[in-house]
Amino acid sequence: MIHAAVEQCRAGDVLVVTTTSPCTDGAFGELLATSLQHRGVLGIVTTGGVRDIAELHAMGFPVFSAAVSAQGTVKSTAGAVNVPIGINGQIISPGDAVIADDDGVVVVARSAVGQAVAAATARAEREEAARAAFRMGELGLDRYGLRAVLAEQGVEYVDYGREIWS
Repeated sequence: MIHAAVEQCRAGDVLVVTTTSPCTDGAFGELLATSLQHRGVLGIVTTGGVRDIAELHAMGFPVFSAAVSAQGTVKSTAGAVNVPIGINGQIISPGDAVIADDDGVVVVARSAVGQAVAAATARAEREEAARAAFRMGELGLDRYGLRAVLAEQGVEYVDYGREIWS
């Protein structure tokens, strides 16, 4: 079914694959990635396994998977393409935005993409301002008003002195 999905993929797409039962076999590898890359697909997210990791890294094809396994799969099980799927309680529909990096994967419903972009832009601007302040020596305790929070929680600073050995 991944081969059938590849046919449906267009430039700019991210392929999202799940199985109807748990499977960590390497259903995706360098050959499928080559085909997807030729079609302009940006990457794959899968709850299953992948293989050919070194080759995938070398070709710069982003893969986010639940497992890595050299064990391949059969090509005789039917499935579905371009239908909503569920992964960890999250419904993902064709056309939803998929954003992935080394920290994880998030899916944004197509109808909420504009709002998500605005929120992400605002957060990036806040983080850049914080980064600049931290470079100038400001502490997160002060920037985020955490001193009052710590005091409210009863946190006390105890100074045991710097000289431990006499």
